[in-house]
Amino acid sequence: MKNKMMLVLIASGGIAFSQTIKKPLVSAITVKDLKTDMYQMAGDHFNGREAGTLDELKVSMWLAEKAKQAGMLPAGDDGTFFQFFDLYRHQVTANTKFKIGSKSYKLWNEVLVAETANIKVEAPLLYLGAASREEINKADVKGKAVVLLASKEGIPEDISLFERRYPGYVKQKYYEDLAQKGAAALIIVADELGEKSWSQVEPQMTRGVYGIEGYRDKIPTPSRMPAFWVHSDQLEFLKTTKELVSAEVVSETYKYPSVNVVGKVEGTDSKLKSEYVLFSGHQDHDGVRQKYGQDSIYNGADDNASTCVAMLAIARAYKKQPGKRTALFVFHGSEERGLLGSSWYAVHPTVPEKDIVAVLNGDMIGRNDLNQAALLGSTSPHENSSDLVNIAKKANDEGPKFELDKLWDRPEHPENFYFRSDHLPYARIGIPSVFFTSVLHSQYHTPMDEAENIDYAKLHKMTEWMYRTGWILSNDANRPQTLKK
Repeated sequence: MKNKMMLVLIASGGIAFSQTIKKPLVSAITVKDLKTDMYQMAGDHFNGREAGTLDELKVSMWLAEKAKQAGMLPAGDDGTFFQFFDLYRHQVTANTKFKIGSKSYKLWNEVLVAETANIKVEAPLLYLGAASREEINKADVKGKAVVLLASKEGIPEDISLFERRYPGYVKQKYYEDLAQKGAAALIIVADELGEKSWSQVEPQMTRGVYGIEGYRDKIPTPSRMPAFWVHSDQLEFLKTTKELVSAEVVSETYKYPSVNVVGKVEGTDSKLKSEYVLFSGHQDHDGVRQKYGQDSIYNGADDNASTCVAMLAIARAYKKQPGKRTALFVFHGSEERGLLGSSWYAVHPTVPEKDIVAVLNGDMIGRNDLNQAALLGSTSPHENSSDLVNIAKKANDEGPKFELDKLWDRPEHPENFYFRSDHLPYARIGIPSVFFTSVLHSQYHTPMDEAENIDYAKLHKMTEWMYRTGWILSNDANRPQTLKK
């Protein structure tokens, strides 16, 4: 009788234990691990992890080793943790020339080139100054170099990095209309804000534009209309001169290696282990740029070492307690150059696309109010899976209990933040996808985004939220469905 009772107790204890391990193993995620990894990944030794540089390749090696230590198996190409791809960079060269009559302008100092191209222009000036868009559209601009005054009219001033982004918004206001009407060139005269922006945008313009095979991999042929900025002290000259603009923009294309780091923790169910819950973040940042004070290394602690170290922590939890489905971890390269690593992986996945159950992307998850966060892709028109959104909200209710910010997911939000991270290429091909974030802050894309400024309690809560969401997806018999649009 005693032996029978012991067997019953053991059996019932076994049942209780099997039920217990169905819960997410949140205790495996520790602030200590997050902090240790953060100070390593966002340290000065990686020089800001700029895409297409040796620094990006160095941090990729570091990530692969950390992924192995966390218990991941390689899930990249050829049995490795790596998926390499070619990064194309198109850059305006020093052979570029800009003259009005006999007056030559010094490249980057006296004139900025705002459109990467290979083109020669010789055209008369058409000064339209502060003309409205309607007036510009009525003007005969064909074959002319149109001169316009920069203006902040219609540009949201409450956006991050306003000075740095201002010239792009100014150009965007006029460029396509003028190009379609056959203008030979656009010349923008800097206003006060344009002058303030000059030193901010010059390093961006000299860097050029980037692409991958099939997307911005070539300079457009025929070349697009060139666009230039000149200083405000040229205004009177441009108003009165009858001289022609004579310009030649010369650009070259370079090819660099970039890389996604891909690992997995295999699931336990004989059928469901062939399906994948994809955790997504990006490993690169902005490298070494213009100084703020004495610092010129853009360490990218929050953006986006925060999600990378969270993914390592989540992998450790899965290693200790695997789910039924396989957890797939993709540390994307070249996000800062235009979502290039995720765009590459979405088209060239190392697992069958049809077997990716959902994408849980994180970007900037370690700052701002401890009790607030945002889930982008959770409201129309950005939402592509109400099932996935409900699972993420359920995970939040069961764990960190964030107050969810709904403003950042609205299409009219000036930041358009939904379109600026690595979930987007997956969402566009119909894979259920959401974006976890604690949103922007004043040190975004500056050298002050360092490990010491991360709120590690906040980072732990965000990591827990992503993990809990993934854990539900890993073990639910049903897959989240995409919305039909």
